[in-house]
Amino acid sequence: MRFAKGHGTENDFVILPDPDGEIELTPELAARLCDRRAGVGGDGVLRVVPDPATGGWFMDYRNADGSLAEMCGNGIRVFGRYLLDHGLVSGPEFTVATRGGTRLLRVEPDGVITVDMGAPLVVGPGRATLAGRALAGLAVSVGNPHLACVVDEPLDGFDLSRPPLLDAGLFPGGANLELVRFTGDAQVEMRVYERGSGQTRSCGTGAVAAAVAAADGSPGRWTVDVPGGRLWVTLDGATSLLSGPAVIVAEGELAPAWIKPADSRAAGRRAPSAASRSSSKSTPAVTGAGSSTRSARRR
Repeated sequence: MRFAKGHGTENDFVILPDPDGEIELTPELAARLCDRRAGVGGDGVLRVVPDPATGGWFMDYRNADGSLAEMCGNGIRVFGRYLLDHGLVSGPEFTVATRGGTRLLRVEPDGVITVDMGAPLVVGPGRATLAGRALAGLAVSVGNPHLACVVDEPLDGFDLSRPPLLDAGLFPGGANLELVRFTGDAQVEMRVYERGSGQTRSCGTGAVAAAVAAADGSPGRWTVDVPGGRLWVTLDGATSLLSGPAVIVAEGELAPAWIKPADSRAAGRRAPSAASRSSSKSTPAVTGAGSSTRSARRR
């Protein structure tokens, strides 16, 4: 099984090219791939599979715990870089299908990749408890749910080693939590706890949510500094654009002996029913945005 490793501002991913839609990417296999000691290591998995609905490519994204996700802002730029490097798309503009909808990507003259993330939806105020500390923030959907909390104190004083407690009424499926602090004119720094992955070095959709919370309804271009680097978010009232680097680090082949334990465990289980097969994201068919193969918890 071929793989590649890439990152966007050190938000890193294992990429699985699957042009024939044959890889059964189970939650267990995705989690093993993301294991930083016993696997390749990453914040998530990007399976590259054809999209019959658009004739292009579908980003089948999984969180580090193996759960499904609708959208990943850094992941889609890395996905786009892989497509470009392998001649699977031609630039400078192309589209990628995701569970959150089809996104337009553009390669800038300096190599940075910009993705049209769509119009952010401001849900309203929300609250969370992080390591015993109460936080107030703004609930924002960027195709996935976020609570962006603007704070005054240095971000390294917050404990993001464990998941925050969120309002289950506002976030029934959980959400990402962003801590945001102003560092200049139209500039913020951000740290994040991502649902399904934990604390990460960056989050693209989180950067958009952070800019929305900081902008307070005003259009403009924001610089968002994260532990892994720098992202730029443009808000114009109609959509949001996320710009940043995307790097392919290495490519290789997974050892069959490493893959076999997961296959052996799967073979020992009872075969899934037709109903469970139809909802599995590991099936090759990824047609139609409303298909059950695309429904997911949102990252």
